[in-house]
Parts: sequence; structure tokens; C-alpha cells
Amino acid sequence: MKRRDFIYLTGLGTAATLLPGIPVFGNPIAPERALERIDPALKKQMADVALNAARSKGASYTDVRIGRYLNQFVVTREDKVQNIVNTESYGMGIRVVANGAWGFAATDKLDKDSIARAAELAVATAKENSRLLSEPVRLAPQKGYGEVSWKAPIEKNSFEVPIKEKVDLLMNVNSEAMKAGADYITSILFLVNEQKYFASTDGSYIDQDIHRIWPTFFVTKIDAASGKFETRNALSAPMGMGYEYLNARPQDKINGITTLYKGRYDMVEDAKAAGAQAGEKLKAKSIEPGKYDLVLDPSHLWLTIHESVGHPTELDRVLGYEANFAGTSFLTLDKWQSGKFNFGSKLVNIVGDKMQKGSLGAVGYDDEGVQCGKWDIIKDGILVNYQTIRDQAHILNLPASQGCCYADNWSSVQFQRMPNVSLQPSKEKKSIDDLIKNVEKGIYIIGDGSFSIDQQRYNFQFGGQLYYEIKEGKITNMVRDVAYQANSQDFWNACSGIADESDYRLGGSFFDGKGQPSQSSAVSHGSSTAMFKGINVINTARNI
Repeated sequence: MKRRDFIYLTGLGTAATLLPGIPVFGNPIAPERALERIDPALKKQMADVALNAARSKGASYTDVRIGRYLNQFVVTREDKVQNIVNTESYGMGIRVVANGAWGFAATDKLDKDSIARAAELAVATAKENSRLLSEPVRLAPQKGYGEVSWKAPIEKNSFEVPIKEKVDLLMNVNSEAMKAGADYITSILFLVNEQKYFASTDGSYIDQDIHRIWPTFFVTKIDAASGKFETRNALSAPMGMGYEYLNARPQDKINGITTLYKGRYDMVEDAKAAGAQAGEKLKAKSIEPGKYDLVLDPSHLWLTIHESVGHPTELDRVLGYEANFAGTSFLTLDKWQSGKFNFGSKLVNIVGDKMQKGSLGAVGYDDEGVQCGKWDIIKDGILVNYQTIRDQAHILNLPASQGCCYADNWSSVQFQRMPNVSLQPSKEKKSIDDLIKNVEKGIYIIGDGSFSIDQQRYNFQFGGQLYYEIKEGKITNMVRDVAYQANSQDFWNACSGIADESDYRLGGSFFDGKGQPSQSSAVSHGSSTAMFKGINVINTARNI
């Protein structure tokens, strides 16, 4: 990327500081360019050039990923549009096994000669890597699917919606938040379309069309007398959906203390609530430290699941491959091999699921051409499985990969990434009110906030957006300066209640970072509201 393009693309106004993890790939394009499509037949021709060139140079296995990655950012602040950015990144990544070792090369020059040279480079790299091998790559068997396709089941392509309509929405969001009491607000629409084509020597040619959307905002309220301030961020979840996500319906509303919907989002209503609640937070009493029962909304619990379950069950982290950059895992192989490691209470059932509709991680096939599915990770509180890809499956004696391979761009090599990892709801009918009525002294937490967790994903601390005290089975007043501390095993063993399917919702992140060089992936985590008994709560205020 040229330096001037980099400077242009990273000029996201206030959003650049609020969302430092945004990966910006590619070059500026006109918005209408995002609606153009590339013929799969052309992509197949290009893939065959790479497959044939790699085979002729001695590759025993080759896969090819042709990716077109489209991003759109619309950023506003108060009554002004800060920036509108449209980007495209288009190219090919070629991965091979030669002499028992991996090799990789990528190119954005997609003529036949450039593709063949990239394939030859990948093979040459593999042969050099083989000099350092202690044992050869072992790939789980994988059948070829021929020519197949998968498309995210969206109702409305976000890139087809006029920019003016998006700007009008954000300006209305800002106006309503400020009417409700906000002093400052930044609002953002972040849209993604990944057009991915995979081909391999196993005989697969897979064309996929993936859509994601994240509407969000950041509200600030200042107390003019003291100079103190409070914030309230959007309670939206980024989703694997189209623009229909912003069409909240009355039947989707969750009964609760704030504006939460199941599967849809009313950005304007949330902004109104945020403007008022930021002011309430300024007046709220500071929490008294101690032991509390916690009732955690899915808009909060997703992040705790991500950090304390999702990351420690990544097999490459368990094996130490991430130790240099992002740590290892307390869930070592001996705990899984015992078949009886007590991760959580018997209520805790957690699954990996790459097919969940509306989720960020939903795809038909992963970046190794493996058809995706669903499996148990924690069953009745016991650790029963991890997350794997093709060259890891033999370590767990699995007959096939679980489809957890992903690269964030055509120029990045694919590796093991987290699927959607979700806590299953209660099979018995149970509402949020049913959970709260059993709490004598507790805190109801909504929305995600700051967090900290150690390098084994064991000891942690989490904050949120909104906190309400629970006394004798009833929600009372708002409190502030709340964070809870625990270790992952004790926390999940303290799970004493989960609401049923009617409350089940997704949270997630566009920016799950991992690897060196670092890559970002998008992943969702679902749950219903859950209760945890006797968790240590601290006061985070600098001055009480």
C-alpha cells in the first residue's frame, strides 16, 4: 500500500482513537464499485494456474484463496460527518506442502505469469522450511466438494443502501442522544463484505459471500461543576447480517432494564437511553466492595466467554504456539485426556459453532475448504474438546478438522482461529426475572467494558457499561465503579442459573487479534442471561 493511501485510509476521525484495532486493508474505491462482482469461472481459471504451477514444482498439496475484501466506514460526531471511507483489497494467497513443510506466498497481480511465480515462491519457501522440520505436516483427510457456493442469508445488502441514508441515521442517533443529555457522541457504521474463493488439490472450488455489520456509538456526559465525566457505549453487537439488523421489530424486544432486542437493533432508541443513562451514572453511588451474586446480560457475558473459554480452548494456544505473543492456556492436554476436568458447574454447556445464523463467524467452509459444523467444548461442566484445524486433528485423534482455519486477508496465511463459542441456554423455562428473584445481594451488569486476563487465560477482571444493585430479589438503584475478579474455573463453577432460549442473544467482536504478524478475525459468542454466585467485586474509582 502506498503511504498516501495508508494515511487516507486511517484518517477515520475520532473513530481511529476509539477503535484502534480496526484493520484497514486495501485502496480507496467509489461506493458503487463495491456492488461489482467477479465471475467465479474467472476465479477458477486463476486458481488452476496456481494449482498446476505448484504441482509442477513439487508441491504435494496446494490450496489457493482468492479474496476480495470490501470495507465501508461512516463516521459522525455530534452534528458533523467526520469521514466516509470505502476500501477494496483484492488478491491471491497460495499455501503449499512440499517436502513435508508449509510454504506460503501472495500476490495482487493476477495475470497468469504473476500467479505462477507466486506459486513457485510458495513451493521454494516450503522446501527451505523443510530443512528445519522435526516431523512433517500431517493433514487430516479432506474430501473435495467440486464447485460449490455459500452465501450469508442476508435480507438487505448494506453496500446497496445509499450513503445519505446511513448519514441521516447517524445524525439522528447523535441528535437524540444529545437531546437526552449527552454532551458528546461519536457514531459509526462499519460494514464488511468478504468475497472469498477457495480451491485445493483435494478437488474443491468454493465460492463464498460473507457480510458483517457493526453500528456503534460512544456517548460522554460531563458534570460541569466537578469536571467529572461518564460514558455509555452502544449496546449493539456486531453481526453477520445485512442492513436488516437495523430494523428492530417490537416482537424482538427483550423485557429488561434498557433497550435490548433479540437479533435486531434500534440504534436511535439505544442512543436516547445512552444519553440519559450517562447522566444517571454521574449521580449513581459508588459500589461497596465485597462478594456479590452477579446476573450477567448477554451483552456483557459474551466478552467473558471469549476470554475465559474461547481463547483457552484454542489448541494452538494449549500447545504453546501463541506463547510468545498472546500466551498459553490453563486448559492443558492432560486435563482433556483425564475426561473429568471440572471446568464449570453442571449447568455449563459450551459449543463451538461455525454455522450459527447471524453470527460473525458463520461461513459454509473454512479457509482450508473444510465444511463447517457444531461440536461440544464443555459438556455438563466437563472439558471434552478444543478447536482444531487440519494439521492439528491428529493430536486429538480426531478423524477430521473442526473447520477453525481462517485468514483475515488474501495476503495473510491462514491458521487456527476461534469459531463462535457459545454458552447454551437452560432447557427449562427460566426468565431474567426468575434469576433475579433468587438474589439477596447482587449486581445486574449490562454491556461490555474494560477487562484484564493473564497469559494462561485464568485470572481475570471485567467491567461493563451499566450496573444495577439487586436487593432481596429486586433491582434497585444504579451503581458505578464496578469490576469483578475471579479465575476462569471458579467463575464457571459458580454458575447457578441460566435463562432459557427466549433470552438467547449474540455478542461479539470484529477485532479478535492473534498471531505474529497479528491478524484480526470476527467472532460471536451467544448466551442467555446467567447468574454467578459469590463473585468478588472491587471498586474501580480513583476517589470514592
